[in-house]
Amino acid sequence: MKYRFATKLALSFFILTVIGIQVPTRYIHAAELSDDIEWLTNMDDPIFASPEAKKGGTYRAALLSFPATFRLVGPDSNNSFAGVLRSNQLGLIGLHPNTESIIPEIATHWAFGADKKSMYFKLNPKARWSDGKPVTAQDFAYTIEFMRSEEIVAPWYNDYYTREIDKVIVFDDHTLAVVGTKAKPDLHLHLNLNPTPRHFFGKLDKDFVRKFNWKIEPNTGPYVISDFKKGKSIKLKRKRDWWAQDLRYFKHRFNVNTVIYNVVRDFNLQWEYFKKAKIDVFPINFPDFWHVKTKTPVVENGYVHKIWFFNDTQQSAMGLWVNQDREIFQDPNIRHAFAHAMNVEKVIEKVLRSDYFRLEHHYVGYGRYSNDSIRARRYDLEKVNQYMQKSGWKRAGDGIWAKNGLRFSVEVTYGFDGHTPRLVVLKEEAKKAGIELRLQKLDSAASFKKFLEKKHDVAWMGWSTGLRPAFWQHYHSANAHKTQTNNITNTDDSDLDKLIDAYRNSIVEEERIDLSRRIQEKLHEINAFVPTFMVPYVRQAYWRWWRLPEIPGTKHSESLFDPFGSAAGGLFWYDRELHEETKKAMKKKTKLNPVTIIDETYKMDFLEGTKFSDPGTSS
Repeated sequence: MKYRFATKLALSFFILTVIGIQVPTRYIHAAELSDDIEWLTNMDDPIFASPEAKKGGTYRAALLSFPATFRLVGPDSNNSFAGVLRSNQLGLIGLHPNTESIIPEIATHWAFGADKKSMYFKLNPKARWSDGKPVTAQDFAYTIEFMRSEEIVAPWYNDYYTREIDKVIVFDDHTLAVVGTKAKPDLHLHLNLNPTPRHFFGKLDKDFVRKFNWKIEPNTGPYVISDFKKGKSIKLKRKRDWWAQDLRYFKHRFNVNTVIYNVVRDFNLQWEYFKKAKIDVFPINFPDFWHVKTKTPVVENGYVHKIWFFNDTQQSAMGLWVNQDREIFQDPNIRHAFAHAMNVEKVIEKVLRSDYFRLEHHYVGYGRYSNDSIRARRYDLEKVNQYMQKSGWKRAGDGIWAKNGLRFSVEVTYGFDGHTPRLVVLKEEAKKAGIELRLQKLDSAASFKKFLEKKHDVAWMGWSTGLRPAFWQHYHSANAHKTQTNNITNTDDSDLDKLIDAYRNSIVEEERIDLSRRIQEKLHEINAFVPTFMVPYVRQAYWRWWRLPEIPGTKHSESLFDPFGSAAGGLFWYDRELHEETKKAMKKKTKLNPVTIIDETYKMDFLEGTKFSDPGTSS
């Protein structure tokens, strides 16, 4: 599951870094706990792991690069491997990956304060760090002290844990309260702290970054790093006596004994490693892999299986973001014409083999917070003509629209070579509509820098997601006409600002849902974002000795073979008998039945029947 409210605060590459100010530690000891607290727990939601799962085996995966540090904060810590480390650190509570209800993690019980900005927690007395030390309320209090320290050289964390968290109150070793700075909706998404081991870090000093660069921090999750070779490999071992292994939502999970990551610095080379069983699972979302490259003996002979699993989760806002500070895009008619000149359906059909789906708007997959009545504007040459002529533009001799010496010629900047064929088709189709797209390929870092500096005409990119729609950073005028903000369209609309402010300030769920839908209608009207594609599924190839539950994943699974992750990871397991059977078949060159699984258990309702059909045009 995308359990973003804890980990993705750090991982989201688009969140701005701000300067933090060190403040005194803010936690207190309290002698008594109020008698009117209503303690809650949840042992009733359905189990999503398989009782058939067995422990054992070694799972081999690949990294494109070796991490620059094992620290989770400070310089160079925001690397891809940090996600592995964070997913082996439990929080106070979790979210069930299908119902999204609160479930226990380190806390067995929780309660909401009457002030709507406090939560109370009872810790599981069995909780242990990987070095055997008990987890106590003081470890959560230390998180505040740690994250506010200037010694960790992490200004964003300094700011967040000062601006969002007021204090931690310790009642005893296993009871605490976390107090936010203000009342908020979805309070459990904001106050779910991870513990930090004071006994490991001790007194922080200016040598923190160097001292802890390669030290293995104790964790509370199922695996811990047991060995590593810098630049080459990292090995993690399952804790045989993990304190949480028999808890309701963790039982029959995290089954592999050993997980080994080897550095293979090229994606295509990783595919070759996979075909030799040096890697156990490989992502095949790209149409070329699913349709062409998997036509290879290990798949056709049945040694490797393929699976296509639909999920129902928040979709990345992938598309074309127009800069409204550019003269040409200040006219809404021109923005509408631009949208109707993008033949996204042809790209899906011709380049993406009709495997991808049309993204209808920015906020797809957010449940009741999504306005699923909105449909993206379709390719329509007549509508392009109507909007352009309405604003007084005429076709020039070369067929491109022009007005007062200005041609409808815009630069589209992007940062991934693999997307070039998609953009080439859009360029060819846009020319038929009288719009010239000039494609500019930069490396990913340079393109993103250009977007944040607002130097683009049109940005081709996708944003990562959260559990709830985030409007302020992308569309509020407070973030327009200035660099280093996420409002890359420079949207500046006073009516929209009022809606966004009301959404941010509301703590009533039904009101927030209504505001969310109204904001999305307003964004569709402004039309500064042209949505393109979404991939509401995961496709993977895996060696047949790896097994999955009857329902292979959860609503929010982004990988069916994630060994970690408290919310939805660790569902698969190793089958020794199937491994031996497969090795014998390969040695004798005996063919087994090829297997392709398509599971639509969690396919989004509004996608039913739409894969190869046009849901209609909308202006």
